[in-house]
Amino acid sequence: MAEFDGKVALVTGGLSGIGRATAQLLSARGATVVAAGVPPKQGTDTPVPGVEDAEVDVTDETAVARLVADVVSQHGGLDILVAAAGIQRYGTAAETSADEWNEVLAVNLTGTFHAVKYAVPHLRSRGAGSIVIVSSVQAFVTQAAVAAYTTSKGALTALARSIAIDEAKNGIRANTVCPASVDTPMLRASARAFSDGSDEGTRTLVESWGRMHPMGRVARPDEVAEAIAFLAGDRASFITGVSLPVDGGLLANAAVVLPE
Repeated sequence: MAEFDGKVALVTGGLSGIGRATAQLLSARGATVVAAGVPPKQGTDTPVPGVEDAEVDVTDETAVARLVADVVSQHGGLDILVAAAGIQRYGTAAETSADEWNEVLAVNLTGTFHAVKYAVPHLRSRGAGSIVIVSSVQAFVTQAAVAAYTTSKGALTALARSIAIDEAKNGIRANTVCPASVDTPMLRASARAFSDGSDEGTRTLVESWGRMHPMGRVARPDEVAEAIAFLAGDRASFITGVSLPVDGGLLANAAVVLPE
């Protein structure tokens, strides 16, 4: 497929997980892709043809502004922004420290705002463009002890709606994808922390979380990337301001179960 031939895409959070899978898919479908983020501790994933890796801390507004300017200078413009940078911290509102709260919102929410702020003028200059923000099912439902994380994800869906309304006249669409559990390094780190820390304990807990979804498993990053690519492309040309669950039926499932 050459759906994105001639398009330039920037993917924040693009060095691992959902962002990495998205960068790879957009590149495979013809886009020139810059994948930016903080390299994972185990090192950046294997280089992907057509994907240029860049290191950036999305909480640093100056660094994000420079990144966007560099992408436009080197590649002639910008057509697609995928904002996938995110972190997870656990704690109730009463237990979460101010530092933890600020850290999560700085990366998940303000980092996305930085990327959008500096990308939008270049999308406007193209006369069209697409922004896809990676939110979460926790924008709509909440598990226990994720006060900062769920707040950030709910805010991201509102941010996307705001962009969609403000920028529709400029031909720019903005949407969110809202995954449930996805087998990413972030999910594995959480599973390791809540299990005995072994590889087997981590795998067992991830599988247990997967069984809580109607489809009986967690998602693969490439499955979420497919939804992002759809919203980023011309096949979704009349879709803006939506939040698309990619959740294996999780949001559709009532918690109350009838006896058999």
